[in-house]
Amino acid sequence: MNATTLPASLAPEFCAGIQYYGPSWPGFAEQATEPAIAADAKAIASASSTAAAYQTLLAADALRYLTLQICGAKASGHPGGFASSAEAYAALVMLGHTNIVTEVGHHAPGFYSAMFLDRSLEAMDIHTVQQLRDRFREKHGLLGHLSGAIPGLLAPAGPLGQGQHFAMAGALLHPGTLFPVTIGDGGMGEPYILNSMMHFNTAYPKVTNFLPVLIWNGYSQEHHSMCTTWSNAEMTAYWKGHGFQNVFLVDAKNFDDQDQVGAYVDSSAFSFDRRLAFAAAVLQAADSAARSALGGKRTVMILKQLKGAGVHKVGAKAHNLYPADTLDAEHIIAGLQRRALSPEAWRIVRDNFSRAGGGPAAKTSVTEHVLDIVPLPELPIRAFEPGDKQVPATAFGALVVALGQSDPYFVVTNADGNEASAMANINVALKIRHPVDDPLYHQEPNGQVYEPLNEDACAGLAAGMALFGARSVWLSYESFAINGWPIVQTVTQAMAELRRKTPSFICMFTAGALEQGRNGWTHQRPEIENYFAAQMRNGNLYPLFPCDANQIQVAYDWALNTYNKGIAIIASKSPLPVYTTLEQARVGIERGAITLYESATGSKTVVFAVTGDMVLLPVFEAKDKLEAAGHKVRIVSAANPRRLYRPTDVAWDTVSEPDNTFMDDDRFNALFDADVLIGVSGGPSGPLEPIMLRTRAARRDVMAWKRGETTASPGEIMAFNGLTGEAMAARAEALLG
Repeated sequence: MNATTLPASLAPEFCAGIQYYGPSWPGFAEQATEPAIAADAKAIASASSTAAAYQTLLAADALRYLTLQICGAKASGHPGGFASSAEAYAALVMLGHTNIVTEVGHHAPGFYSAMFLDRSLEAMDIHTVQQLRDRFREKHGLLGHLSGAIPGLLAPAGPLGQGQHFAMAGALLHPGTLFPVTIGDGGMGEPYILNSMMHFNTAYPKVTNFLPVLIWNGYSQEHHSMCTTWSNAEMTAYWKGHGFQNVFLVDAKNFDDQDQVGAYVDSSAFSFDRRLAFAAAVLQAADSAARSALGGKRTVMILKQLKGAGVHKVGAKAHNLYPADTLDAEHIIAGLQRRALSPEAWRIVRDNFSRAGGGPAAKTSVTEHVLDIVPLPELPIRAFEPGDKQVPATAFGALVVALGQSDPYFVVTNADGNEASAMANINVALKIRHPVDDPLYHQEPNGQVYEPLNEDACAGLAAGMALFGARSVWLSYESFAINGWPIVQTVTQAMAELRRKTPSFICMFTAGALEQGRNGWTHQRPEIENYFAAQMRNGNLYPLFPCDANQIQVAYDWALNTYNKGIAIIASKSPLPVYTTLEQARVGIERGAITLYESATGSKTVVFAVTGDMVLLPVFEAKDKLEAAGHKVRIVSAANPRRLYRPTDVAWDTVSEPDNTFMDDDRFNALFDADVLIGVSGGPSGPLEPIMLRTRAARRDVMAWKRGETTASPGEIMAFNGLTGEAMAARAEALLG
């Protein structure tokens, strides 16, 4: 079947930009005169229909063609991985299951092609293939890896190992809706995909309406995948060993009539009859898998087919295009011509995709609408008296409990450490979700506290819930949080682009460096705070450093009333002095900083700008020494440093739900003007950057965390890092000259 060029007038208008057309396939008149999805239907009538299988194969090749052509248009992008998934993706769409997410950001051009075919991209003013080509990998267009901001797409995909979290969150929030998630064998273990699903399967045994779809093509990005030598039996056992009851595996090798060498074969090289038989098998397997998953069985579908099947190259060489891989290159032309469809075929595919699932995904996907959740309750905020000693983490936990008791969607995630973090009140009230009912450990099968020991799984489910419209909170040791933070970064960036409101993603990190001396440096790694600090400039990321038990309550209340943001609260689990009233605490969070103490008199002024709570202890010791020497001291808590930047420092105007509240110069100078300014942090220095950028104090310094060591007390670890009252006072005196 040789491809031909065709006058544009004979093709549907949306086809403008398609370079090659081919003749109709054998049997087209019998199998494709009418779309397999009827005009008033959301899916095909029967998965065993030959016409349905035929049109599934048409859709698969249409996806391959568009994927290769839009990548070739920019000599950039990744066609190979999606090409080997094309039959599976097409089958799911034909069955009406269009809430599809992926773990593979490299499948982006295929997903964009699907959103074009179902007309979702018309919301971006992309109506033709030419416009699809023009907008691929361009600003305000179709970025190189998936974004949930693209109409019809549910979630981002970039870093490997994240997509399953979105599928599980969707399944939890939308019973009865199937959430397929495509997973590549190259990234299957990065990080902990099966591990996180196994914990979810154990914790939520009745939530089976997510469907992993493994695209087992034998290759990763630049070499063979690590599971390339496994047999079908070994792969099946691997999934069953992680709690999946039904495994539907379709191996293209079983349909090969071209004597292809190796365990992985290219189905597009089969004779037409065998291609159709393969497509029929994939369609029926997808139907059986979907029914199984929706029917209460933990299910996986596996499509085993050579990477790059049906495009310009195969294997890892098909993964991405380079500058020489243009639409004028012979191998790209040949690949497109092999996949060229007739104008009539394009009409059929467009009709099927635009009807599947009830209409374009941009209108029907669950994430295209704000989730209906209960209004926020009035939180039982306690007014602790200044001068008292209270545990910030415990005060925070009480508010988490109140929210969980009023919001049935609400999920708390933690790696088995709430009690160790002085938040046992959360476990007592909301219960750890566990198949073993044991009141001694506050666990029961219907608990709201999700506790995998894997921080990636903790962060992943909480982030997925927030992105999909529900409230959640991830609680972690500051030192371990780095293992889960990448998905928070991904989701916060996604929230910055969303076209709808969603509750902000909130996390709270306890047991900071200063509290964990005897555990050694493994528990003293606050450098993640510099990660937060770097993200403040993104426009929608807020690290909060409440100074006491009053301010942490106010900080959580503030966070819960925001949208489309990422908010990390850092606080201690030790009894610490209360410095603020509730009203002062609110001012500190809203404005960014507040004075905790100021001397009445003094010859010269020393200001300590502080992020953190426990580190205030040596700061107040330094205050006593400096006052005794005749100086005036002001101690300022920088609780919300994002608000201390200048507006031009932050990309606040580029994000959804923009926040342009920044402290003005007069207020800033009233807080931080001094003869000497010393920024102090119990963690790294990054969060102090906005203060150091704006201060008018010519003599200034930073005293912050350096490294961990095993010590007997918080005071000793602070001394090891030079964070003592004596050292701070001495530094101030030296700067005063």
